[in-house]
Amino acid sequence: MAKAKKTMFFCQNCGHEESKWLGQCPMCKEWNTFVEEKITTGNGVSVSRLSKEVEIVPLSSVKTDSEDRVRTQIEELDRVLGGGIVPGALLLVGGDPGIGKSTLLLQVCQRLAKAHHSVLYISGEESLKQIKLRAMRMGEFTDDLSLLCETNLNTIRSVIEQRKPEVVIIDSIQTMYSEEVNSAPGSVSQVRESTNVLMQLAKGLNISIFIVGHVTKEGTVAGPRVLEHMVDTVLYFEGDRHASYRILRGVKNRFGSTNEIGVFEMRQSGLAEVKNPSEFMLNGKPENASGSIVACSMEGTRPILIEIQALVCQSNFGLPRRTAAGTDYNRVNLLMAVLEKRIGLPLSNYDAYVNIAGGIKMNEPAIDLGLVLAIVSSYKNKPVGDTVIAFGEVGLSGEVRAVNMPEQRVTEAKKLGFSTCIIPKVCMDSVKGVEGIEIIPVRSVNEAIQLL
Repeated sequence: MAKAKKTMFFCQNCGHEESKWLGQCPMCKEWNTFVEEKITTGNGVSVSRLSKEVEIVPLSSVKTDSEDRVRTQIEELDRVLGGGIVPGALLLVGGDPGIGKSTLLLQVCQRLAKAHHSVLYISGEESLKQIKLRAMRMGEFTDDLSLLCETNLNTIRSVIEQRKPEVVIIDSIQTMYSEEVNSAPGSVSQVRESTNVLMQLAKGLNISIFIVGHVTKEGTVAGPRVLEHMVDTVLYFEGDRHASYRILRGVKNRFGSTNEIGVFEMRQSGLAEVKNPSEFMLNGKPENASGSIVACSMEGTRPILIEIQALVCQSNFGLPRRTAAGTDYNRVNLLMAVLEKRIGLPLSNYDAYVNIAGGIKMNEPAIDLGLVLAIVSSYKNKPVGDTVIAFGEVGLSGEVRAVNMPEQRVTEAKKLGFSTCIIPKVCMDSVKGVEGIEIIPVRSVNEAIQLL
């Protein structure tokens, strides 16, 4: 069949196709995202027929086993995955350059190989010697781990079909190319075709495949958004590359919850698990400092204590400056408007700087009460107290509303040595069983400020 080359334009954000260049994508409404690519099309009309008998079975006859998951022996990663790696799953791991994606996956290979699982690590960015240098810092590796430096997808497919390993690592998807697609590696067509081939291998051979994906400056995985729809699990590695901690967050997971996070610390020998993130985040908290208070946020089923810092000072200009680091900027403005309207604080003439210490990002409404008390503490220049913790959602009327899992939050505060906990009044019935810590219920922000 004769084939003809045709030029098409693809949106780099969502993968939408157009025959001509457009300034704005009609699907995702993003500007200047179309790129030109050459594709090969056939002139004839083909009729598809079933090459084999199709088996149709009722849902009740399908048997599943909850113990089929493969443990990576890394508890933080297993928690995010929902208990381990599901055979036949296609997983996408994204993150900023140098954040530790390759390091984490190489440690996964090390643990799985020690448990006598056959693992194939395919790299398109590093040579065998470079991978060996990174592996030497992590310890010993067994012969169950095999390495392959290749970018040709046809060769990779042949190797996987021949070796049939249990777990495959692709580092990274932007370097892979298929000879059937006439475009450069990393383009929309190549990324989509490569992911489609890997998905067929994972489902057909029951092989778990990890794909490493680069991210754009907006923080999303480079390539079309259809890439995230094709895979079973999307994991994002977050954190400042200059800081020691890393957070692994599940954005999409067909086999588990998307609310769980894993916390790691970057060390010379690789990534180390942080068993108690609250103690890690509160390390270095100042004593008897105004504008500082500890709040509790829930990440899935795990309570994490964080330090909220606020600095309120007289503005030298007609328009006060507001800055928020680690939390929602608009939420801070909303809470300051509540303080000005309901409490009577003249914050319209003051600059306000709010920061979540440690560089972690928290947007849960349960930290509203902590934000309010930190701002008032800095405004009055009076410390709250080193053993006081507060959590609760603040409404526009100044009321303190209920939050989920209050008992777990209070228990975590007690575990770390806090003696006083300010909680919403409506959550009092849920924490009656917790002893050894003073619990102060409040109905409004004004009541909480007067108590302190």
